[in-house]
Amino acid sequence: MISPQDEHLLALLRDNARLSTSELARRLGLSRTTVQSRIERLERTGVIAGYTVRLSADYEAGQIRAQVMITVGPKASSGVVAALRNMDEVRKLHSVGGSFDMIADVAAADVGAMDKIIDAIGALEGVERTMSSIVLSTRIDR
Repeated sequence: MISPQDEHLLALLRDNARLSTSELARRLGLSRTTVQSRIERLERTGVIAGYTVRLSADYEAGQIRAQVMITVGPKASSGVVAALRNMDEVRKLHSVGGSFDMIADVAAADVGAMDKIIDAIGALEGVERTMSSIVLSTRIDR
């Protein structure tokens, strides 16, 4: 079970995973050793699965982003997921219910690159149909 202090620690790490243990301890009002132990326990139990890079708003603003809705043929999901995992432009892949089986969040440097990646997704073995929506702006990002 995660304590309220663990939740606060996770919120601080989500905001900036590069904060030093000393700075985290200061913000949480705990000792550095206690914070280090909490982080190690959260990693060991799988609550913290890893750390990643968060890109600047300026960099992201220069990217073309899209959501590509994907319909997959029977028993083709694992192959499609494996192929999408190898495409650097695919930032996230969601399994969904409804008219489509998956939604891929895709980012590319320009319209031409986006066109190529959408075509590549549609050409994957097992993909029956795609529909794309270009992201114009992000109103909430948590």
